[in-house]
Amino acid sequence: MIRTKITEMFGIETPILMGGMTGVGYGELVAAVSNAGALGFITAHMFPSGDALLAEIEKTRSLTDKPFGVNLTLLPSINPIPYDDYREAIIDSGVKIVETAGRAPTDHLPRFKETGVKVIHKCTSVRHAVSAVRKGVDIISIDGFECAGHPGEDDVGLVVLLPATVDALPNTPIIASGGMADGRSLVAALALGADAVNMGTRFCATQEAKIHPNVKQKIVDNTELDTVLVGRSLRNTARVARNAISEQVASIQRDPTRPFEDVKELMAGARGRENVLRDGDLDGGVWTSGQSQALIHDIPTCAELVANIMRQAQAVRARLAS
Repeated sequence: MIRTKITEMFGIETPILMGGMTGVGYGELVAAVSNAGALGFITAHMFPSGDALLAEIEKTRSLTDKPFGVNLTLLPSINPIPYDDYREAIIDSGVKIVETAGRAPTDHLPRFKETGVKVIHKCTSVRHAVSAVRKGVDIISIDGFECAGHPGEDDVGLVVLLPATVDALPNTPIIASGGMADGRSLVAALALGADAVNMGTRFCATQEAKIHPNVKQKIVDNTELDTVLVGRSLRNTARVARNAISEQVASIQRDPTRPFEDVKELMAGARGRENVLRDGDLDGGVWTSGQSQALIHDIPTCAELVANIMRQAQAVRARLAS
């Protein structure tokens, strides 16, 4: 067993988290992650209302008696997102762990604080992490440049960003995110001062993930070179899997004068979720994947994955101690 501030705070068996992932973070996978001894997060904005989120929480609770949380990604949207309803659904459900991302959850913190909900905020820079803690978040999940999704605009890898964040926030639990995929990753992150690791892409390539087998196998087949950065010209960078669509988007955006409208249809989230994650057309849209895919070589169950990670972590620790 590896005990840390995070395992003690949340009552989990291992210092491993599966943060929120759009199109992936449904209750069945979350429950499987938590049953394996890690901590899974339902992704709130996949559900049309607070009531629908509450139903997913209750379904998840029927599948596990272990702790799990909910992710709230706070981003601008053309269509209004019912964040207040999500927040109240979380509180009403009794879930005590929330992961936020995007903008700081300033307007939600008072309600979470008064109801005993712990808030993890995902950041991509030391300055944003410090600011979030000042505003009242409890835990920082720091995302290195390797991560899937939005790595920020500073391009700092986790091996520097993680200890820099730990130095800036010595009294705050820190979760390492980006490039984490195995027991070696876990031990390295702990050595750099983290209290846990967050794995996204790694949990996509599991039996319980509700995404098409073609996508899971592509993650296994891909290397560290098979991701593309899009949105750079808009200062809204995203790391996605390399395919015909993402390469087309990156090519268009090499011209900084091209507006978002020129790639809007290509980058539509619904297109990626439906064509790729649901139907298995690997060139059907843009879908996120991290550089950690270079370290992923199988598609186990969540229980097998967490056990293998911890077994490798213990072997690495034993080797270092010898």
